[in-house]
Amino acid sequence: MTRMMSGVIIVLMMVGAVPSMSLGQERASLRQESASLGKESAESLSKKALHECHNGRSAKERKIRLAHFERGRALAEEAVKLDNQLADGHFAIFCNHGEKLRLDGEIMSSVFEFKSVMDELDQTLALDPNHIDALSAKGTFLVRLPWVLGGDPTKGERMLRRVIKEAPDAVNARLVLARSCESRGEHKEAVRLAEEALEYAIKNQRDDLIPEAMATLADLQMKSS
Repeated sequence: MTRMMSGVIIVLMMVGAVPSMSLGQERASLRQESASLGKESAESLSKKALHECHNGRSAKERKIRLAHFERGRALAEEAVKLDNQLADGHFAIFCNHGEKLRLDGEIMSSVFEFKSVMDELDQTLALDPNHIDALSAKGTFLVRLPWVLGGDPTKGERMLRRVIKEAPDAVNARLVLARSCESRGEHKEAVRLAEEALEYAIKNQRDDLIPEAMATLADLQMKSS
């Protein structure tokens, strides 16, 4: 089954290879901060957790990226402890846990870890069916996953187009749709989507997505020439 999962964008990595805080140490650190600074709200913690995920995506050095994702996950889990009905808290767990697991590539080696990540994404959408970032992530998984793992490209593309309609400057949704269009031979549409993705990534200073947008556009332009 592992071979069939090679397209999944989650990877199980060896945490011990990097000298950084464990998740338990992060939680202990957060409890100490709470004691000294006062109890933070779940909303505040989830906002910080999502910020850590963004910073981790933007960082270049593996050690720094890992530290951001570990801290982000710990913050998000503290937020969910305070309010289990907070959609952003569950999405922050999904974001940081998923990014941490795929630090070294895009090959999944653990069904359990993958299910854990997807459960948080599904919980986000159960609490807030209009959560744009969660819709974009879910649509991406549906497009990229093999059908045996629940993939549904048609449904996924429909979700991604909804994301673009409701969030006109969406970057990731355009990049995924661009690849889908290219796979069907729709070269002009693929390039158009990639160009828009890069334009919005630069406009909104999405330094975590600009490199991918540039690489996607360059690749599609080369294939269509």
